[in-house]
Amino acid sequence: MKLLVVDDDLVSRAKMGKLLSALGHKVVTANDGDEGWDAWQSEQPDVIVMDWVMPGMDGPVLCEKIRKAESVHYTYIIMVTSKSSMEDLSNAMSKGVDDFIVKPFRKAEVIARLGPAMRIINLQTRDIVIFSLAKLAESRDSDTGEHLDRIRHFSKILAENLLNTGKLDKTYQQSFVEDIFLTSPLHDIGKVGIADSILRKPGKFTADEFNEMKKHSQVGYETLNQCAQSYPNANYLQMAADIALNHHEKFDGSGYPNGLSGEDIPLAARVVALADVYDALTQKRVYKEAFTHEAAYAIILEGRGNHFDPMVVDAFIECESKFIR
Repeated sequence: MKLLVVDDDLVSRAKMGKLLSALGHKVVTANDGDEGWDAWQSEQPDVIVMDWVMPGMDGPVLCEKIRKAESVHYTYIIMVTSKSSMEDLSNAMSKGVDDFIVKPFRKAEVIARLGPAMRIINLQTRDIVIFSLAKLAESRDSDTGEHLDRIRHFSKILAENLLNTGKLDKTYQQSFVEDIFLTSPLHDIGKVGIADSILRKPGKFTADEFNEMKKHSQVGYETLNQCAQSYPNANYLQMAADIALNHHEKFDGSGYPNGLSGEDIPLAARVVALADVYDALTQKRVYKEAFTHEAAYAIILEGRGNHFDPMVVDAFIECESKFIR
């Protein structure tokens, strides 16, 4: 993370900066609140570690000023102080302080306080990455915007049913539901690599055009897998890559790109496959009219065990009213 240390005491500022640098973070320093304000605007740090009492603009005032000015990028603010009264701490938190470190600070406490900051920043990064990539896909395909929103809700409905009805083993947790809601909109991100002449074609594809269209699964996987390799602890990125590659695989092995079958297909991709087909069936496209829910329901049931995982189809049957709503 990029951290800004704001402290008017040279020794304290240098000591904190050295500790944070040793922990692997990029550190910027400021001598007082006014310098801290300038540094926040120019550097956009992830975290600020600031002293409370400083000449001119003190810590709480600087914090309040930042909170009024920030927009998308959230800055996690830790106040270093010897104050301990509930009134003082409550007042600082009302100004937007996230956490406190007690003077004189200890290495173990600093490390502990940075833990929550890291989690908040990682969540923010995750959401920004997913939103940006989904918007990239949307920019290429006029049908994508509302489709992405419906897909994520259909996928979440199915995942919640699978988890809550005991269809999944204990290795799956609530995070599976949350991650599939976040990542399912990226299933067709690979379409950014497909020519407009094919992507926007109103009629039926030729065999060559269909083969070209099928490449979007591999393009999407390669894009997202590179991100996943760079951030190995970001499990949601690996799920996104798995979905992009495998959401056109079929349970009987007749899908693409690799002809996977059964449980060799990642579960998240099996879930999104059904959600994607249901939405494609029930929405009007340039090449077809919208199917009724009843017609789409019959097609999905017909695909149980060949196109779709029977377990996921059973979840769909149980959640039919939620899909309609």
